[in-house]
Amino acid sequence: MEDEIASIAAVIGASIAGAKAMTATSGPGFSLMQENIGYAYMAEVPCVIVDVQRGGPSTGLPTKVSQSDTMQARWGTHGDYHAIALAPSSVRECFGLTIRAFNLAEKYRTPVILLIDEVLGHMREKVILPEPDEIKVFNRMKPTVPPEWYQHFEINPHFVSPMASFGEGYRYNITGLTHDPLGFPTSRPEEIEAKLNKLEKKITSNVNDIVRVEEEFMEDATIAIFAYGIVARAARQAIRMAQHKRIRVGLIQPLTIWPFPDIYMEQMSEQLEVIIVAELNQGQLIGEVMRTNCGKAKIYALNRFDGDILTPEQIFTKIREVR
Repeated sequence: MEDEIASIAAVIGASIAGAKAMTATSGPGFSLMQENIGYAYMAEVPCVIVDVQRGGPSTGLPTKVSQSDTMQARWGTHGDYHAIALAPSSVRECFGLTIRAFNLAEKYRTPVILLIDEVLGHMREKVILPEPDEIKVFNRMKPTVPPEWYQHFEINPHFVSPMASFGEGYRYNITGLTHDPLGFPTSRPEEIEAKLNKLEKKITSNVNDIVRVEEEFMEDATIAIFAYGIVARAARQAIRMAQHKRIRVGLIQPLTIWPFPDIYMEQMSEQLEVIIVAELNQGQLIGEVMRTNCGKAKIYALNRFDGDILTPEQIFTKIREVR
């Protein structure tokens, strides 16, 4: 398309027509897409948006690494909504989490964001891909009622409505305005509340299905590195360096950063003495770690935002400082 605004609009249209659709961009383009991403949340349109992060604000650092869109993935568009955002750390995880992003988008009728970063975006490495019949693919739920009974935005106990595609014989209205179950704009308080509750609860009531966290060497760890995306790769090497010094340190790598893994982090804060939050920004997810910690473990920030990656040596140095 001619720009990012048109790109996300085309993705929404393709999804409404029945296709599984995605687009990819970097930080400035992600900003341009936000209004239409909000439209997709309100219209409950499944789609996938890949954001290969780079330094900002504005044009920023076009070919330098960053993780400074982390909060934008959660709060980028206005209004009350609940986001799903996934963060791979390898080319293989990009493959797997892109499939998972589509599955979650289709399952919950919502946009899903794949947060990558510049280093990972330019990375080449050998991967072993699964056989096609080993890949789990989820398709959106289709209506089973006659067309005259169909409500495109019905309120039900599962908070996810069946979705007919345009051209399948089901008529319905789509709008970015707050709407009733038929899709027509409403100003009735009870219908507005029901709609916004639906957008919330289809995510918050399914966090156990949505949230994924990888961990390594956490069985007896007293120190944990909390790192996502490409920083998790450097953290693994730093942990090996620390283990040679008999320092008990492990890795917490959230594959899902939104919704944030609250329950997991609350449990880990009971076990750990120290959590180092390593990010390529001035500190974004560290606030969420602090919120779920409840003052139990000591939390330290390790940030880099000059366009270069956090190295294993920098992370190892921080481990030795706080042990």
